[in-house]
Amino acid sequence: MIYGNVHNEFFDQQAALLPAPLCAALHFLKDTNLAGHEPGRFDIELNGVPMILQVLDLETSPREALRPEIHRKYIDVQFLAAGGPEDAGYYNDDGAGNVDEDLLGTARDILFYKNRPASEREGRIALEVGTYAVYLPWDVHIPAIMSGGTPVPIRKIVLKVPMAACLPEGMWDWK
Repeated sequence: MIYGNVHNEFFDQQAALLPAPLCAALHFLKDTNLAGHEPGRFDIELNGVPMILQVLDLETSPREALRPEIHRKYIDVQFLAAGGPEDAGYYNDDGAGNVDEDLLGTARDILFYKNRPASEREGRIALEVGTYAVYLPWDVHIPAIMSGGTPVPIRKIVLKVPMAACLPEGMWDWK
């Protein structure tokens, strides 16, 4: 997992360290005002790489009400465009999770795990407007967690970047 904020003074250097499609995705999020964009799912292309743009209006929820998720074909680049704050949970996909719903073979490319016991180790990041989190296929993540005691509305932007576009050809052939 990689996270940061587009308003950070080192943003350009941070983005430049990433594969070109991820760098383009982060710059798109920084340079495009999506706070007022219509919600929905859109096919876009950045620097010749087809990506999926999701503009989501959500409300944060208590952690225990949310399911951990992973993706295999796409890298999730999540961005808080408005509202918040929001917390996000994460942990490494160690293969020990109990599957709740497997939609990896569908266009959604998502697998939900059942929640782990509260005693299990899970990291947390705090998101404010401008914060991005890049979740790789082995990063289990739980977005839209309530930061305080009350749910708040958020405008979440998700760019789905093909994992195969970030590696040498044939290195990631997830079916």
